[in-house]
Amino acid sequence: MSYLVLARKYRPKNFGEMVGQEHVVQALSNALTQQRLHHAYLFTGTRGVGKTTVSRILAKSLNCQGPDGQGGITATPCGVCQACTEIDGGRFVDYTELDAASNRGVDEVQQLLEQAVYKPVQGRFKVFMIDEVHMLTGHAFNAMLKTLEEPPEYLKFVLATTDPQKVPVTVLSRCLQFNLRPMAPETVFEHLTHVLRAEGVQADGGAVRLLSRAARGSMRDALSLTDQAIAYGGGALQEASVRQMLGSVDRSHVFQLIEALAAGDGRTVVEVSEGLRLHGLSAGGALEEMAAVLQRMAVMQAVPGAGGDASDPDNAEIERLAGLLPADETQLLYTMALHGRTELGLAPDEYAALTMVLLRLLAFKPGAVGTSAEKKTLNAPQRAPEARPAAPARPVQQAVQPAAPAIAQPTPARAPAPAAAAPIARAEPLPPGAPPGQVLPVVDPPSRGEPAMQPRPRPAANGEVLGVPVRTPPESARDTAPPATSFTATPEGDFWFATVKALVDAEAVTALVRELALQSQLVARDEGHWLLRVERESLNQPAARERLQTALQGAGHGVTLSVELGAVTDSPARRNAAAAAQRQREAEETIQNDPFVQQMMRDFGARIVPGSIKPA
Repeated sequence: MSYLVLARKYRPKNFGEMVGQEHVVQALSNALTQQRLHHAYLFTGTRGVGKTTVSRILAKSLNCQGPDGQGGITATPCGVCQACTEIDGGRFVDYTELDAASNRGVDEVQQLLEQAVYKPVQGRFKVFMIDEVHMLTGHAFNAMLKTLEEPPEYLKFVLATTDPQKVPVTVLSRCLQFNLRPMAPETVFEHLTHVLRAEGVQADGGAVRLLSRAARGSMRDALSLTDQAIAYGGGALQEASVRQMLGSVDRSHVFQLIEALAAGDGRTVVEVSEGLRLHGLSAGGALEEMAAVLQRMAVMQAVPGAGGDASDPDNAEIERLAGLLPADETQLLYTMALHGRTELGLAPDEYAALTMVLLRLLAFKPGAVGTSAEKKTLNAPQRAPEARPAAPARPVQQAVQPAAPAIAQPTPARAPAPAAAAPIARAEPLPPGAPPGQVLPVVDPPSRGEPAMQPRPRPAANGEVLGVPVRTPPESARDTAPPATSFTATPEGDFWFATVKALVDAEAVTALVRELALQSQLVARDEGHWLLRVERESLNQPAARERLQTALQGAGHGVTLSVELGAVTDSPARRNAAAAAQRQREAEETIQNDPFVQQMMRDFGARIVPGSIKPA
């Protein structure tokens, strides 16, 4: 007699035997009991979570005839009538399973739909089950849309897919969708324990727990791995043999690594990493196990007693390690362990990459050897003062103002400095009464071609002036500088701004006429005449002036316009620019003063890219 694998032997025959999918079982059971049956069902979820099993149980529930042949639609199929036994055996004529991975064309779908016109031969309903439905072509989906929307009353569609994102929305909207979730390791552990007890196989709890975690939410994978482990262990499941079969890393190595990282012991970290290499254990598995342990440690640190599992023998050790590491270091190690797994394939040797990840965990440990206090400030690293004979030592910058504008500015790229460089300006003591935390930043010498530094007065909190160096643009840059965003408000300016805004919002002026309105200043107005002033001759065109006058008359201002050349101090364009500049300043201050941004700049040396901040 041929051997039947555990995944098929213990496939659930009714809803009561299903585990881990209570939300789907409850919905379908209630629908069957109340006779509120949809004509199309879509089951989604990863591999091995029960999509095909639910489909077969649903088909049996719809066609069950009962032990006496008098049964009807039920949520608890009998399992002994002709319909139930033939559906389990895969030979029920009114239940058709189509594998869309190998029958994905429009011809196969049309051949299936041709059977929809015939009533059931043996059962109460015809059930068409299409597995991996996302593999169908676009034409095949289109061919089944009409039948899927309005099938005959005796026809039910059951679709299953592991990738619902590839199913057209026209199909999704015609189906009742159920998402089968990956099963928790605890659920898989309980079911495997039940199966092994029924099979009479001796098994260690640690071995079953390893298989439960290795299944990654798939019950079919768990049963298949169990079959393999029984064969590997000669009919018994021992933790050592299962760990060797899976290539899993013993958690004792992980505990050693975490304890060494907590103590800053680099030698032990490297020795454990080399031990993993000698034993041929997976580098990726080591980081995966470390991330799992760190996650439980973080839960224990945040909510004491909430992350423990009384049945897990590692629980006491994880709880001990949770007391060795601060919560912030646990979060840092967890993040680096997750990202380190992506680097293993990039290195020539995955064990060398594992060692580098572990050393990085050690290097970024707060307070570790080699880390400097400057990493905790928002300032860029400064150069050490040059040796000067008989010169007293000057204080180095100790604190910063979080909102200081110079903090988030990146150091511009410089060309090689000339041989005769200007002397470096150093931090000077603060004037009396200045608020603490403000110092003069160290200024690097200007490179060839860069403008010189000129002091600009800056008022301090006590009214005194601090000299803060700024760059004076060259003459060529001054000539091409953009216009100022300031304006001098006038009553005529208020009236003209409101008038132009109304014209622009109504799209009464466009192109050059709109620019003339925006760039001009209303100098004077009387009952029938308005005088405008512009700075550029190119705006003072007769055609533009006449079209603007026509637009004003259409808005209810029956006036004639005159335009003169001169300095403009209050125009709608200047007001718009001033408002935009104010919004930009507020946005930059909001970002620079944000506590999270400050923490990222302080802890990780982050910087704000100039020009990347845009107001909402």
